[in-house]
Amino acid sequence: MHTLLPFFLAMIVVIVFLNMLAKKLRIAYPILLVVGGLAISFIPGLPILKINPDLIFFIFLPPLLCEAAWGASFKEMKKWWRIITSFAFLVVFFTALSVALVANYYIPGFSIALGFLLGGIVSPPDAVSTGAITKFVKIPRSTTAILEGESLLNDASSLIIFRFALVAVGTGQFIWQEAAVSFLWMVFGGAGIGLLLGWIFIQIHKRLPTDAPSDIVFTLISPYFMYWVAEEAHSSGVLAVVAGGLLMSVKRLTFLNSTSRIKGYSVWESFVFILNGIVFLIIGLDLPEIVSGIRSQGIPLSTAIGYGIIVTIVLISARMISSYAALIATMIFRRKNLPHASSAKRRWFMPLLLGWTGMRGVVSLAAALAIPVKLDNGMPFPQRDLILFITFIAILLTLLVQGLTLPFIINKTGFFDGIFSEEDEEVTRKKMKQGLKRHVHQFLKEKYESDLIGLAGMDKFLKQWEERAKSMEEDTWMNDKTKLIFIELIERQREYLSELNNDPTIDEEIIRQHLYQLDLEEERLRII
Repeated sequence: MHTLLPFFLAMIVVIVFLNMLAKKLRIAYPILLVVGGLAISFIPGLPILKINPDLIFFIFLPPLLCEAAWGASFKEMKKWWRIITSFAFLVVFFTALSVALVANYYIPGFSIALGFLLGGIVSPPDAVSTGAITKFVKIPRSTTAILEGESLLNDASSLIIFRFALVAVGTGQFIWQEAAVSFLWMVFGGAGIGLLLGWIFIQIHKRLPTDAPSDIVFTLISPYFMYWVAEEAHSSGVLAVVAGGLLMSVKRLTFLNSTSRIKGYSVWESFVFILNGIVFLIIGLDLPEIVSGIRSQGIPLSTAIGYGIIVTIVLISARMISSYAALIATMIFRRKNLPHASSAKRRWFMPLLLGWTGMRGVVSLAAALAIPVKLDNGMPFPQRDLILFITFIAILLTLLVQGLTLPFIINKTGFFDGIFSEEDEEVTRKKMKQGLKRHVHQFLKEKYESDLIGLAGMDKFLKQWEERAKSMEEDTWMNDKTKLIFIELIERQREYLSELNNDPTIDEEIIRQHLYQLDLEEERLRII
């Protein structure tokens, strides 16, 4: 333990420095972490990093999925639910099937069951990689929402395929009737368990005298508990975490106060950054052991690399075909849902770019590492090292090729320009803030105008809010004698923003940003 502790501390330091370098170079940090881990792995004398396959899902996936659920826009997910669900389930299955057939045909000793196992591992695009890469480009919020929503659900669907394939490889049989019933229970049972446990955690926050540290601890515990309970019930732990996380995200204003939300945001941001960094670094660090494994099986390295390239091409092609199929289906059945484009050419290029966003990462690595070393009968798991190597090649190629070229393609081609007729964010912010000022001024007039007459400073207070309502300029005026009223006004603004969230033309991310500003303002008031 004492020999490994410095190594893990050094890993965290490397993650932080590589993230700084990535920002300096304007490169998505997952790309640099994978390359950095690969370079570090060649340093002689480093300890071999081994992770228990039974724990890999439980350690990394629940918090990463929960954080993604809290950050996703449920309103946008509802708006684009058709394309999100089709990409999350149909496209994942199509990709896994394509990989299974190609692997069975090209790779000696690869059965259809092993092919589906590999397909389930490499089929889900990685939300972290896509999010980190798209930060450097300007894309429509609706496109971001589709990618976020897809990444939440496709992890669950791919891992369901992975689990069924794992059983088929271990037992040598696959019963469709039992699989169909099991699939339904995993999907609906997992979502139901997540919603129930999410509601229970909300009640715990509401009814117990919690403070900010205990609130944060409960939010850290909740995804692990949801995942564990769902897995014990033989349903989908991933869907449980996603469903419960979305419920708690939507209800966050009702059970967390401003202090818990502000401090929790910082804790979660750092925690998830470290988890993601460790996983992407492990991807690079694990390669030498994987290479030695395939060599021990007598598979030449060049041959294994060729298999990885073939599978990667299948992944990209399947996503491209699916993107164009989705566009054609929309044109035939739901033309009113077609994205607005300045030209037909740009509309037909949009699926190409959506198809190019399929970088692989955390979930694929976690699934590959979770393959047991031995079967129940004690025999070595067939092709385990080759599956790990192909997964690594798919992650590395999609991150390097797609990840490095995606910002360049979007910036240089301008294909996203004019695709969606969305209101400019700055105009939306100004409209929202102006509406808030009018709302607060009207509330003061209705509730406090008669009470404030004759009180020193209160008339000035009311008039100043009237001026703020009329003015389009930003201001930071604060009166410490009216702190309680100000806190009440902040709560009224939250209510207004919650109602405003029902407006489909307002981006939920803008509303969340202003809610965060209100939390900061309330915290500043509380320490006056």
